[in-house]
Amino acid sequence: MSSTLQILFPVFGLILAGFVCRRTHLLGPTAASELNRFVVWLALPALLFYTVARTTWAQLYQPGFAAAFGLGLAAVFVLVVIWRRCQGVPLVDASIDAMVAAYPNVGYMGFPMGILVFGAPSMVATTIAMLLVACVLFAVSIVCIETGLQTERRPHRLAGKVLLALARNPLIIAPIAGALMMATETSLPAGVDTFMSLLAGAASPCALVSLGLFLAEKRADVRAAPTAIWLTVVKMVAQPALTWWLAARVFELPADMVGMAVLLAALPTGTGPYMLAQHYTRPAQVTARVILLSTVGALATLSLLLAVLI
Repeated sequence: MSSTLQILFPVFGLILAGFVCRRTHLLGPTAASELNRFVVWLALPALLFYTVARTTWAQLYQPGFAAAFGLGLAAVFVLVVIWRRCQGVPLVDASIDAMVAAYPNVGYMGFPMGILVFGAPSMVATTIAMLLVACVLFAVSIVCIETGLQTERRPHRLAGKVLLALARNPLIIAPIAGALMMATETSLPAGVDTFMSLLAGAASPCALVSLGLFLAEKRADVRAAPTAIWLTVVKMVAQPALTWWLAARVFELPADMVGMAVLLAALPTGTGPYMLAQHYTRPAQVTARVILLSTVGALATLSLLLAVLI
């Protein structure tokens, strides 16, 4: 139990620090968005670039892990879209709800949790998971939303919009740049390497404090709470259970890779769906509530999971 607390305390302690700073007005109402911008545009891209640039193709080539984790994402997304559409929810909102149920907070919590539980080897697995979440799941969600909005009916125009949106995403550009560095076996100058290392080191603590600031904001609940509760259950129970089955039974991965896949799938919902809902001016009350419920609930679910893993 003490080892579990030692792992969870640094992560949730930083989230709590951001929460308390906002609720006590030590940090202002724009702190969450501004710190989030720093993480998304500087720190997290630096971490992804630095991680990919310092690995090898052999390390990144983990087809079993990518398939187990990626199919878990895909299955949850598709099933929730079908469920919400059967309830009469428009495709745009159904897609956002599905993203909420399938979007683990890999970028903000995955890296620090992985390091604390599995050590340095988790960096590559977390990077693969981050690419699947930030690239594939984000792209599919945008396609569904744009299709639902029917802003462009022609497939090639819709594909162009999606590609343009992804090309502007620093979380996609950074690992691609890192892969080019790795492929060309180019070394960074000492000063640049130190700069990237310092910036990458700021990603995890700043991301967790930013998450705490986000959770501290008070938002009115307009849509029904049961939907948020069900989506939280899908995210925190169904997704990690499905990922475990795929990793352990279907692809028969080694025990440590199964543990990494399940831990990353069991992370609470990240803030990406909320930002996407706001970007498309859709109701975000359920999205915000799922992020809050899943993050608080993760104290219990991750404690149980870590008791099994360590």
